[in-house]
Amino acid sequence: MAEHFIYLHGFASSPASSKAQAFKARFAKCGLTLHVPDLNVPSFERLTLTAMIETVAALVRSLPHGAVNLIGSSMGGTVALHFADRLKNAEGGRVARLLLLAPAFDFHANRINQLTEEGVRAWRESGWLNVFHYGENTERRVHYGLLEDVLTYDSFAVQLSQPILIYHGVHDESVDYRQSVRFAQNRPNVALRLVESDHQLHDQVDTIWAEAIQFFNL
Repeated sequence: MAEHFIYLHGFASSPASSKAQAFKARFAKCGLTLHVPDLNVPSFERLTLTAMIETVAALVRSLPHGAVNLIGSSMGGTVALHFADRLKNAEGGRVARLLLLAPAFDFHANRINQLTEEGVRAWRESGWLNVFHYGENTERRVHYGLLEDVLTYDSFAVQLSQPILIYHGVHDESVDYRQSVRFAQNRPNVALRLVESDHQLHDQVDTIWAEAIQFFNL
């Protein structure tokens, strides 16, 4: 039976991200397709975590019967986690393994860290936040509804049984690696690799891939 592999990019990114393309090329050398959906849905301005999860569900429905393996980067890691959890009795029930790269388990805390409490309050009051969109290489605005939607999800309350492998850089300035430490605690199905790297983990791709080959039984 065929197995499927899906890469979920991060916030203000796109399917063209360098990590997505690096993994796509490695899967291709193994004769495998790495699906990389666009998670800027329904648009970047009106982005919600719920819409991202629904996009993954639609992709999984379109794939032939078989197990689904997820690779989630940053906010894509949050999407992977909650897709497998919220839809465990539907499309999420097909998820066999999750590889999470610097997963943004606490999006709200990350925004406070970057914007301060005052900045988050200004976002709420104006309704909009300007951010640099790496996928489009320009500044874009995103509505406060994104944060409101994210706050209806609690990553630390999620209990999955599937094997989960996490890589997180100890010099990550976007997502505190201690979020991954907290998530991994008391979860025997979670393996955490703390590495000397930053949020992008670009210098760890070869290391991650070497373990991914074993993790996904490629």
